[in-house]
Amino acid sequence: MSNFDRSACPVANILDLLGDKWTLLIVRDLILGKERYGEFASSPEGIPTNILADRLKRLEASGIVAKMAYCDKPLRYQYELTDKGKDLQIILEAMVLWADKHIPGTRVFSRYR
Repeated sequence: MSNFDRSACPVANILDLLGDKWTLLIVRDLILGKERYGEFASSPEGIPTNILADRLKRLEASGIVAKMAYCDKPLRYQYELTDKGKDLQIILEAMVLWADKHIPGTRVFSRYR
């Protein structure tokens, strides 16, 4: 048996990994084509830079995001979803469609229709 933070419940484990206010927004931005730190920081939700850095590290450590240097001086990175991360797209699409149906005023990007 594996070691779990709380339980072997799949929902609890997904929430332990992705269930904060910011992580799925970063995954959303990666799905929508953002790659660089500044692009994530400029998202309309206004993620604080310290939290952005922390969440990118967590996503990388969990194998959801890969980090690659694109500039040596100064050292700068871009990010992309791994296959594991790309598998989250169907979950985000389901959330978007649910919100479109049940939360008036939300805006669905054409990518999800």
